Amino acid sequence: MSEKEEHENTIATDIVVTKYKMAGEMVNRVLKEVAAKCVPDASVITICEFGDNLILEETGKVFKKDKEGKKGIAFPTCLSINNCVCHFSPLKSDKDVIIKNGDMVKIDLGIHIDGFMALAAHTIVVGASAENKIKGRQADALLAAHYASEIALRLVQPGNENNTVTDAVQKVAETYNCKPISGMLSHELKQNQMDGGKTIIQNPTEAQRKEHEKCEFAKHEVYAIDVLITTGDGKTRDLDSKTTIYKKTDEIYQLKMKTSRVFFSDIDKKFGNMAFSLRSLENEQKARMGVIECVKHKLLEPYTVLYDKETEFIAQFKFTVLLMPSGSHKITGLPFDPSICESEFKIEDESLKEILSKGVGNKTAAKKKKKLNKTGDANEKDQATPAAGDKPTAK
Repeated sequence: MSEKEEHENTIATDIVVTKYKMAGEMVNRVLKEVAAKCVPDASVITICEFGDNLILEETGKVFKKDKEGKKGIAFPTCLSINNCVCHFSPLKSDKDVIIKNGDMVKIDLGIHIDGFMALAAHTIVVGASAENKIKGRQADALLAAHYASEIALRLVQPGNENNTVTDAVQKVAETYNCKPISGMLSHELKQNQMDGGKTIIQNPTEAQRKEHEKCEFAKHEVYAIDVLITTGDGKTRDLDSKTTIYKKTDEIYQLKMKTSRVFFSDIDKKFGNMAFSLRSLENEQKARMGVIECVKHKLLEPYTVLYDKETEFIAQFKFTVLLMPSGSHKITGLPFDPSICESEFKIEDESLKEILSKGVGNKTAAKKKKKLNKTGDANEKDQATPAAGDKPTAK
Protein backbone atom coordinates (compact mmCIF):
# COMPACT_ATOMS: atom_id res chain seq x y z
CA MET A 1 0.00 0.00 0.00
CA SER A 2 1.38 3.45 -0.91
CA GLU A 3 1.71 6.23 1.70
CA LYS A 4 -0.86 8.27 -0.25
CA GLU A 5 -3.44 5.44 -0.16
CA GLU A 6 -2.89 4.90 3.55
CA HIS A 7 -3.25 8.62 4.27
CA GLU A 8 -6.43 8.91 2.17
CA ASN A 9 -8.09 5.87 3.76
CA THR A 10 -8.75 4.01 0.51
CA ILE A 11 -10.27 0.57 -0.04
CA ALA A 12 -6.73 -0.82 0.22
CA THR A 13 -7.67 -1.01 3.94
CA ASP A 14 -10.09 -3.74 5.06
CA ILE A 15 -12.04 -1.53 7.48
CA VAL A 16 -12.72 0.98 4.70
CA VAL A 17 -14.09 -1.77 2.46
CA THR A 18 -16.28 -2.94 5.35
CA LYS A 19 -17.72 0.54 5.84
CA TYR A 20 -18.45 0.96 2.14
CA LYS A 21 -20.16 -2.43 1.96
CA MET A 22 -22.21 -1.81 5.11
CA ALA A 23 -23.41 1.48 3.66
CA GLY A 24 -24.14 -0.28 0.36
CA GLU A 25 -26.28 -2.97 1.99
CA MET A 26 -28.25 -0.28 3.83
CA VAL A 27 -28.78 1.72 0.63
CA ASN A 28 -30.20 -1.32 -1.14
CA ARG A 29 -32.59 -2.06 1.75
CA VAL A 30 -33.83 1.53 1.89
CA LEU A 31 -34.10 1.77 -1.90
CA LYS A 32 -36.23 -1.38 -1.97
CA GLU A 33 -38.58 -0.11 0.74
CA VAL A 34 -38.92 3.33 -0.86
CA ALA A 35 -39.70 1.69 -4.22
CA ALA A 36 -42.46 -0.36 -2.55
CA LYS A 37 -44.07 2.91 -1.36
CA CYS A 38 -44.30 4.26 -4.91
CA VAL A 39 -47.91 3.31 -5.65
CA PRO A 40 -50.86 5.23 -7.11
CA ASP A 41 -52.11 8.10 -4.87
CA ALA A 42 -48.94 8.08 -2.73
CA SER A 43 -47.45 11.43 -1.62
CA VAL A 44 -43.92 12.27 -2.84
CA ILE A 45 -43.24 14.38 0.28
CA THR A 46 -44.29 11.52 2.57
CA ILE A 47 -42.11 9.00 0.70
CA CYS A 48 -39.06 11.31 0.75
CA GLU A 49 -39.47 11.78 4.51
CA PHE A 50 -39.90 8.01 4.93
CA GLY A 51 -36.66 7.35 2.99
CA ASP A 52 -34.63 9.85 5.02
CA ASN A 53 -36.00 8.54 8.34
CA LEU A 54 -35.23 4.96 7.31
CA ILE A 55 -31.64 5.93 6.46
CA LEU A 56 -31.20 7.45 9.93
CA GLU A 57 -32.76 4.35 11.51
CA GLU A 58 -30.46 1.99 9.58
CA THR A 59 -27.26 3.96 10.25
CA GLY A 60 -28.21 4.39 13.93
CA LYS A 61 -27.77 0.65 14.43
CA VAL A 62 -24.02 0.53 13.65
CA PHE A 63 -20.81 1.82 15.27
CA LYS A 64 -22.76 3.02 18.32
CA LYS A 65 -19.63 3.21 20.49
CA ASP A 66 -17.74 5.34 17.98
CA LYS A 67 -18.60 8.86 19.21
CA GLU A 68 -16.33 10.60 16.71
CA GLY A 69 -17.37 8.76 13.55
CA LYS A 70 -20.29 10.34 11.71
CA LYS A 71 -22.89 8.45 9.70
CA GLY A 72 -26.23 9.01 8.08
CA ILE A 73 -27.59 10.60 4.91
CA ALA A 74 -25.03 11.13 2.15
CA PHE A 75 -27.72 12.21 -0.32
CA PRO A 76 -31.36 12.86 0.67
CA THR A 77 -34.19 10.79 -0.81
CA CYS A 78 -35.35 12.21 -4.16
CA LEU A 79 -38.31 11.11 -6.29
CA SER A 80 -38.13 12.61 -9.78
CA ILE A 81 -41.12 11.70 -11.95
CA ASN A 82 -41.45 11.37 -15.74
CA ASN A 83 -39.82 14.44 -17.36
CA CYS A 84 -38.19 15.58 -14.10
CA VAL A 85 -34.52 14.70 -14.46
CA CYS A 86 -33.26 14.80 -10.87
CA HIS A 87 -33.10 16.32 -7.35
CA PHE A 88 -36.85 16.57 -6.69
CA SER A 89 -37.19 16.32 -2.90
CA PRO A 90 -39.93 18.72 -1.73
CA LEU A 91 -40.43 20.24 1.71
CA LYS A 92 -43.61 20.13 3.81
CA SER A 93 -44.42 23.71 2.80
CA ASP A 94 -44.14 22.89 -0.92
CA LYS A 95 -47.01 21.77 -3.09
CA ASP A 96 -47.15 17.98 -2.92
CA VAL A 97 -46.95 15.69 -5.95
CA ILE A 98 -49.18 12.62 -6.00
CA ILE A 99 -47.93 9.53 -7.82
CA LYS A 100 -50.17 8.16 -10.59
CA ASN A 101 -50.38 4.77 -12.23
CA GLY A 102 -47.96 4.63 -15.17
CA ASP A 103 -45.60 7.28 -13.76
CA MET A 104 -41.89 6.71 -14.34
CA VAL A 105 -40.28 7.33 -10.93
CA LYS A 106 -36.55 7.78 -10.35
CA ILE A 107 -35.50 7.12 -6.74
CA ASP A 108 -32.12 8.59 -5.76
CA LEU A 109 -30.46 8.44 -2.31
CA GLY A 110 -27.21 7.81 -0.47
CA ILE A 111 -25.78 6.70 2.88
CA HIS A 112 -22.38 7.23 4.48
CA ILE A 113 -20.54 5.49 7.28
CA ASP A 114 -17.64 7.59 8.60
CA GLY A 115 -17.67 9.63 5.37
CA PHE A 116 -17.51 6.57 3.06
CA MET A 117 -20.47 6.95 0.71
CA ALA A 118 -22.70 4.45 -1.04
CA LEU A 119 -25.02 6.08 -3.60
CA ALA A 120 -27.73 4.56 -5.76
CA ALA A 121 -30.67 5.37 -8.01
CA HIS A 122 -33.31 3.11 -9.51
CA THR A 123 -36.20 3.68 -11.93
CA ILE A 124 -39.61 2.04 -11.75
CA VAL A 125 -42.83 2.45 -13.71
CA VAL A 126 -45.77 2.40 -11.31
CA GLY A 127 -48.09 -0.52 -12.00
CA ALA A 128 -45.74 -2.31 -14.41
CA SER A 129 -45.34 -6.08 -14.17
CA ALA A 130 -44.65 -9.16 -16.26
CA GLU A 131 -48.35 -9.11 -17.20
CA ASN A 132 -48.52 -5.33 -17.67
CA LYS A 133 -45.36 -4.58 -19.63
CA ILE A 134 -43.72 -1.19 -20.12
CA LYS A 135 -44.05 -0.09 -23.74
CA GLY A 136 -43.27 2.77 -26.09
CA ARG A 137 -40.85 5.53 -25.17
CA GLN A 138 -40.81 4.61 -21.48
CA ALA A 139 -39.47 1.17 -22.43
CA ASP A 140 -36.88 2.72 -24.77
CA ALA A 141 -35.50 5.02 -22.05
CA LEU A 142 -35.47 2.27 -19.41
CA LEU A 143 -33.69 -0.29 -21.58
CA ALA A 144 -31.18 2.29 -22.77
CA ALA A 145 -30.40 3.37 -19.19
CA HIS A 146 -30.19 -0.22 -17.96
CA TYR A 147 -27.84 -1.49 -20.66
CA ALA A 148 -25.76 1.71 -20.61
CA SER A 149 -25.24 1.27 -16.85
CA GLU A 150 -24.33 -2.41 -17.31
CA ILE A 151 -21.78 -1.47 -19.98
CA ALA A 152 -20.39 1.32 -17.79
CA LEU A 153 -19.94 -1.20 -14.97
CA ARG A 154 -17.83 -3.39 -17.25
CA LEU A 155 -15.76 -0.48 -18.60
CA VAL A 156 -14.95 1.20 -15.29
CA GLN A 157 -11.93 -1.01 -14.75
CA PRO A 158 -8.30 -0.18 -13.87
CA GLY A 159 -6.45 0.87 -17.02
CA ASN A 160 -9.54 1.98 -18.97
CA GLU A 161 -10.23 5.64 -19.77
CA ASN A 162 -13.27 7.74 -18.86
CA ASN A 163 -13.93 8.78 -22.48
CA THR A 164 -14.48 5.12 -23.40
CA VAL A 165 -17.43 5.03 -20.99
CA THR A 166 -18.82 8.32 -22.33
CA ASP A 167 -18.76 7.01 -25.91
CA ALA A 168 -20.28 3.62 -25.03
CA VAL A 169 -23.17 5.17 -23.06
CA GLN A 170 -23.83 7.48 -26.03
CA LYS A 171 -23.89 4.53 -28.44
CA VAL A 172 -26.35 2.54 -26.29
CA ALA A 173 -28.68 5.53 -25.95
CA GLU A 174 -28.68 6.10 -29.70
CA THR A 175 -29.59 2.43 -30.24
CA TYR A 176 -32.90 3.13 -28.48
CA ASN A 177 -33.39 6.52 -30.19
CA CYS A 178 -32.63 8.27 -26.89
CA LYS A 179 -29.94 10.60 -25.55
CA PRO A 180 -27.93 10.74 -22.33
CA ILE A 181 -28.65 13.88 -20.27
CA SER A 182 -26.01 16.33 -21.49
CA GLY A 183 -23.20 17.30 -19.12
CA MET A 184 -24.18 14.97 -16.26
CA LEU A 185 -21.15 13.67 -14.34
CA SER A 186 -20.30 10.43 -12.58
CA HIS A 187 -17.75 11.04 -9.82
CA GLU A 188 -14.93 9.26 -8.07
CA LEU A 189 -15.77 8.98 -4.36
CA LYS A 190 -13.35 9.54 -1.50
CA GLN A 191 -13.86 9.84 2.24
CA ASN A 192 -16.08 12.90 2.82
CA GLN A 193 -15.83 13.79 -0.89
CA MET A 194 -18.77 13.18 -3.20
CA ASP A 195 -16.80 14.70 -6.09
CA GLY A 196 -13.40 13.21 -5.34
CA GLY A 197 -11.49 14.02 -8.51
CA LYS A 198 -11.92 11.86 -11.61
CA THR A 199 -15.20 12.12 -13.51
CA ILE A 200 -17.10 10.60 -16.42
CA ILE A 201 -19.24 12.98 -18.48
CA GLN A 202 -22.43 12.14 -20.39
CA ASN A 203 -23.27 13.49 -23.84
CA PRO A 204 -20.83 16.45 -23.68
CA THR A 205 -21.07 19.50 -25.93
CA GLU A 206 -18.02 20.19 -28.09
CA ALA A 207 -16.81 22.74 -25.53
CA GLN A 208 -17.35 20.33 -22.63
CA ARG A 209 -15.53 17.54 -24.47
CA LYS A 210 -12.48 19.77 -24.98
CA GLU A 211 -12.48 20.99 -21.37
CA HIS A 212 -13.27 17.67 -19.68
CA GLU A 213 -10.13 16.08 -18.29
CA LYS A 214 -9.20 12.65 -19.60
CA CYS A 215 -8.32 10.16 -16.90
CA GLU A 216 -7.57 6.50 -16.36
CA PHE A 217 -9.29 4.37 -13.71
CA ALA A 218 -7.00 2.79 -11.13
CA LYS A 219 -7.04 0.05 -8.51
CA HIS A 220 -8.46 0.97 -5.08
CA GLU A 221 -10.68 3.74 -6.49
CA VAL A 222 -14.42 4.05 -5.84
CA TYR A 223 -16.98 5.48 -8.27
CA ALA A 224 -20.65 6.44 -8.25
CA ILE A 225 -21.70 5.71 -11.82
CA ASP A 226 -24.81 7.71 -12.70
CA VAL A 227 -26.60 7.04 -16.00
CA LEU A 228 -29.50 9.31 -16.99
CA ILE A 229 -31.17 8.71 -20.35
CA THR A 230 -33.96 10.79 -21.91
CA THR A 231 -36.33 10.32 -24.82
CA GLY A 232 -35.76 14.04 -25.52
CA ASP A 233 -32.83 16.05 -26.84
CA GLY A 234 -30.62 15.63 -23.75
CA LYS A 235 -30.83 19.31 -22.77
CA THR A 236 -32.22 20.22 -19.34
CA ARG A 237 -34.10 23.29 -18.11
CA ASP A 238 -35.16 24.82 -14.78
CA LEU A 239 -38.88 25.17 -14.13
CA ASP A 240 -40.63 26.42 -11.01
CA SER A 241 -39.52 23.73 -8.54
CA LYS A 242 -37.60 25.11 -5.56
CA THR A 243 -34.12 23.82 -4.81
CA THR A 244 -34.12 21.97 -1.49
CA ILE A 245 -30.80 20.04 -1.56
CA TYR A 246 -27.38 21.61 -1.00
CA LYS A 247 -23.80 20.65 -0.22
CA LYS A 248 -21.04 22.61 1.53
CA THR A 249 -18.14 23.81 -0.63
CA ASP A 250 -14.55 24.70 0.28
CA GLU A 251 -15.15 28.45 -0.17
CA ILE A 252 -14.56 30.82 2.76
CA TYR A 253 -16.65 33.91 3.45
CA GLN A 254 -17.66 35.83 6.58
CA LEU A 255 -21.45 35.80 6.53
CA LYS A 256 -23.13 39.10 7.45
CA MET A 257 -26.58 37.98 8.61
CA LYS A 258 -26.96 36.27 11.99
CA THR A 259 -29.60 33.90 10.54
CA SER A 260 -27.13 32.82 7.86
CA ARG A 261 -24.30 32.29 10.36
CA VAL A 262 -26.47 30.20 12.70
CA PHE A 263 -27.78 28.19 9.72
CA PHE A 264 -24.30 27.55 8.27
CA SER A 265 -22.88 26.54 11.66
CA ASP A 266 -25.78 24.13 12.13
CA ILE A 267 -25.38 22.41 8.75
CA ASP A 268 -21.60 22.23 9.19
CA LYS A 269 -22.02 20.34 12.47
CA LYS A 270 -24.88 18.12 11.33
CA PHE A 271 -23.92 17.26 7.75
CA GLY A 272 -20.24 18.13 7.20
CA ASN A 273 -19.48 17.66 3.50
CA MET A 274 -22.57 15.55 2.78
CA ALA A 275 -25.52 16.70 0.70
CA PHE A 276 -28.51 17.65 2.82
CA SER A 277 -32.14 18.69 2.46
CA LEU A 278 -33.61 21.79 4.09
CA ARG A 279 -36.24 19.29 5.23
CA SER A 280 -33.72 17.97 7.78
CA LEU A 281 -33.50 21.29 9.62
CA GLU A 282 -35.78 22.09 12.54
CA ASN A 283 -36.98 25.50 11.36
CA GLU A 284 -37.71 25.41 7.63
CA GLN A 285 -38.46 29.14 7.39
CA LYS A 286 -35.14 30.14 8.99
CA ALA A 287 -33.33 27.59 6.82
CA ARG A 288 -34.83 29.12 3.65
CA MET A 289 -33.65 32.56 4.83
CA GLY A 290 -30.16 31.41 5.83
CA VAL A 291 -29.46 29.47 2.66
CA ILE A 292 -29.79 32.55 0.39
CA GLU A 293 -26.63 34.33 1.57
CA CYS A 294 -24.69 31.05 1.73
CA VAL A 295 -25.48 30.24 -1.92
CA LYS A 296 -24.85 33.83 -3.05
CA HIS A 297 -21.29 33.65 -1.72
CA LYS A 298 -20.77 30.05 -2.90
CA LEU A 299 -20.48 28.49 0.56
CA LEU A 300 -23.16 26.03 -0.55
CA GLU A 301 -23.63 24.28 -3.88
CA PRO A 302 -27.31 23.92 -4.87
CA TYR A 303 -28.63 20.74 -6.48
CA THR A 304 -31.10 22.36 -8.89
CA VAL A 305 -34.25 20.47 -9.86
CA LEU A 306 -33.95 19.91 -13.62
CA TYR A 307 -36.50 18.98 -16.28
CA ASP A 308 -36.79 17.91 -19.89
CA LYS A 309 -39.83 18.78 -22.02
CA GLU A 310 -43.16 17.74 -20.54
CA THR A 311 -43.71 15.01 -23.15
CA GLU A 312 -40.41 13.24 -22.48
CA PHE A 313 -39.37 10.44 -20.10
CA ILE A 314 -36.08 10.08 -18.22
CA ALA A 315 -34.72 6.84 -16.74
CA GLN A 316 -31.86 6.65 -14.25
CA PHE A 317 -29.65 3.93 -12.80
CA LYS A 318 -26.86 4.79 -10.38
CA PHE A 319 -24.55 2.39 -8.57
CA THR A 320 -21.40 2.50 -6.45
CA VAL A 321 -18.48 0.31 -7.48
CA LEU A 322 -15.22 -0.52 -5.70
CA LEU A 323 -12.24 -1.23 -7.97
CA MET A 324 -10.62 -4.03 -5.98
CA PRO A 325 -7.52 -6.00 -7.00
CA SER A 326 -9.74 -9.09 -7.39
CA GLY A 327 -12.25 -7.31 -9.65
CA SER A 328 -15.07 -4.78 -9.52
CA HIS A 329 -17.44 -4.93 -6.55
CA LYS A 330 -20.81 -3.32 -7.30
CA ILE A 331 -22.17 -2.55 -3.83
CA THR A 332 -25.41 -0.70 -4.65
CA GLY A 333 -28.29 -1.02 -7.07
CA LEU A 334 -31.47 -3.06 -7.24
CA PRO A 335 -32.02 -5.79 -9.84
CA PHE A 336 -33.83 -4.75 -13.01
CA ASP A 337 -35.62 -7.22 -15.29
CA PRO A 338 -35.50 -5.99 -18.91
CA SER A 339 -38.12 -8.56 -19.93
CA ILE A 340 -40.87 -6.33 -18.51
CA CYS A 341 -40.09 -3.83 -21.31
CA GLU A 342 -41.23 -4.06 -24.93
CA SER A 343 -39.26 -1.97 -27.42
CA GLU A 344 -38.92 -1.97 -31.18
CA PHE A 345 -35.17 -1.43 -30.69
CA LYS A 346 -32.41 -3.78 -29.54
CA ILE A 347 -28.64 -3.77 -29.33
CA GLU A 348 -27.14 -5.09 -32.57
CA ASP A 349 -23.68 -3.53 -32.33
CA GLU A 350 -21.16 -6.35 -31.89
CA SER A 351 -18.75 -4.29 -29.78
CA LEU A 352 -21.53 -3.47 -27.28
CA LYS A 353 -22.75 -7.07 -27.23
CA GLU A 354 -19.20 -8.23 -26.52
CA ILE A 355 -18.88 -5.86 -23.54
CA LEU A 356 -22.26 -6.99 -22.17
CA SER A 357 -21.23 -10.64 -22.43
CA LYS A 358 -18.36 -10.09 -20.00
CA GLY A 359 -18.86 -10.97 -16.35
CA VAL A 360 -18.10 -8.63 -13.47
CA GLY A 361 -17.20 -9.14 -9.84
CA ASN A 362 -14.66 -10.92 -7.74
CA LYS A 363 -12.82 -13.27 -10.11
CA THR A 364 -10.45 -14.59 -7.45
CA ALA A 365 -13.31 -15.43 -5.10
CA ALA A 366 -15.23 -17.08 -7.93
CA LYS A 367 -12.27 -19.36 -8.73
CA LYS A 368 -11.90 -20.17 -5.03
CA LYS A 369 -15.62 -21.00 -4.85
CA LYS A 370 -15.35 -23.34 -7.85
CA LYS A 371 -12.37 -25.12 -6.31
CA LEU A 372 -14.09 -25.48 -2.93
CA ASN A 373 -17.24 -26.82 -4.55
CA LYS A 374 -15.21 -29.58 -6.17
CA THR A 375 -13.74 -30.65 -2.84
CA GLY A 376 -17.06 -30.26 -0.99
CA ASP A 377 -15.50 -28.04 1.68
CA ALA A 378 -17.33 -24.83 0.81
CA ASN A 379 -19.48 -23.09 3.37
CA GLU A 380 -22.34 -21.02 1.93
CA LYS A 381 -21.19 -17.88 3.78
CA ASP A 382 -17.70 -18.21 2.28
CA GLN A 383 -18.91 -18.50 -1.30
CA ALA A 384 -18.72 -15.51 -3.62
CA THR A 385 -21.99 -13.97 -4.71
CA PRO A 386 -22.17 -12.89 -8.36
CA ALA A 387 -22.49 -9.12 -8.82
CA ALA A 388 -25.96 -7.80 -9.57
CA GLY A 389 -26.55 -7.60 -13.28
CA ASP A 390 -23.87 -10.15 -14.21
CA LYS A 391 -23.93 -11.14 -17.89
CA PRO A 392 -27.23 -9.58 -19.03
CA THR A 393 -28.69 -10.50 -22.40
CA ALA A 394 -29.14 -7.53 -24.73
CA LYS A 395 -32.66 -6.96 -25.98
